[in-house]
Amino acid sequence: MNDTIKGSGSGTSQNYFLPILIIGSLFFIFGFVTWLNGILIPYLQIACELTNFQALLVAFVFYISYTIMALPSAWVLRKSGFKNGMMIGLWVLAVGTLLFVPAALARAYELFLLGLFVMGTGLALLQTAANPYVTVIGPEESAARRISILGICNKLAGAIAPLILAYYILNDGDAFVKSLQSMDNPARSLALDGLAQRVIQPYMVMTGVLILMGIGIRLSPLPSVTEETNASVSNPSVNGKNTIFQHPNLILGALALFFYVGAEVIAGDTIIRYGLSLGIGIDTAKAFTSYTMIFMVLGYLLGIAFIPKYLSQHVALQISAILGLVFSVGIILTNGIYSVIFVALLGLANALVWPTIWPLALKGLGKLISTGSALLIMAIAGGAILPLIWGKLSDIYPVKQAYWILIPLYLFILFYSIKGFAMKSWRK
Repeated sequence: MNDTIKGSGSGTSQNYFLPILIIGSLFFIFGFVTWLNGILIPYLQIACELTNFQALLVAFVFYISYTIMALPSAWVLRKSGFKNGMMIGLWVLAVGTLLFVPAALARAYELFLLGLFVMGTGLALLQTAANPYVTVIGPEESAARRISILGICNKLAGAIAPLILAYYILNDGDAFVKSLQSMDNPARSLALDGLAQRVIQPYMVMTGVLILMGIGIRLSPLPSVTEETNASVSNPSVNGKNTIFQHPNLILGALALFFYVGAEVIAGDTIIRYGLSLGIGIDTAKAFTSYTMIFMVLGYLLGIAFIPKYLSQHVALQISAILGLVFSVGIILTNGIYSVIFVALLGLANALVWPTIWPLALKGLGKLISTGSALLIMAIAGGAILPLIWGKLSDIYPVKQAYWILIPLYLFILFYSIKGFAMKSWRK
């Protein structure tokens, strides 16, 4: 923590390559752990015999922890520093994965949810440190490009993780579900106990990896970024603005992130459930989340190629919002596998939303950047609340109709990309 990197414009490729490499490994962990939910939802729905609404509590508990723990995470980071904070975050994450062991042994859905909440707490700490770090570590106009590079690490992990977990827990999914239909209650309960216990081995491995990574981060030469450094180049308290509520670009950006994370989680975590509702077998549908992640990786690659050389950050956000609207309509108006493909294509629409909103929302915050970052992390609650609404709608109406919820989400993101990001005052 002796080396300090200058923020917002003073970084060079030489002095932020190593931090990007280290943070890239963390983003891989973010993606691996987060997108396991896509396969956990149908898995727990079978193992714990849940409705769609109940199964979507997986996403709710996981993402709501970000909102609850974002401000405490900012406090921890002020006390411990970025480096120790990341180490603590990894170890909290490890506690969460370890809780899956007693949850699986007892086949207790409540314990699974507790483990997910603890995992989300660890990720809240990690994300509160990593995202502003990447934003201010180099030139402001290329922040989206740096976040896109790290997004590839995140979404590649997201593409791999469901396939790995599916291999351990749902490799015989169709045959298993069919066999349950002919079992009496004692045999069915025993079979479901066995299914629940399949997660023990992969989650024990994850626990060990996370503990080792925490040690690795502690021993790494990761430089620090301080609020004071960022403030000196970001012009703190511009025009007498001393609270985050005086920055419309931040408040509206947080709302846009809330809607975006909801849309992203709906795309990644419901696609398997949607495929199953159309009569597609588990053996085929279990790979659908990975397809969504692959399209996101493609979007990140396009961001790296075009931002900022050919596209400004807000124009990239506009294109993303328009694609989100087009693909959402495509889900609703098409049928069968074509409709599922449009859900997967949302990954392409979503890829550059997070990388572009962060620098646009944090612009001009100066010493308020930690509080602003915590607010943006709290917006991850969209991934908790909006998929739960999707789940309730899909229990009441045909599953396809639940995707209507996406239209207003992308419309607001489009508004932010056109006007909201540039608002300097609430009076205009």
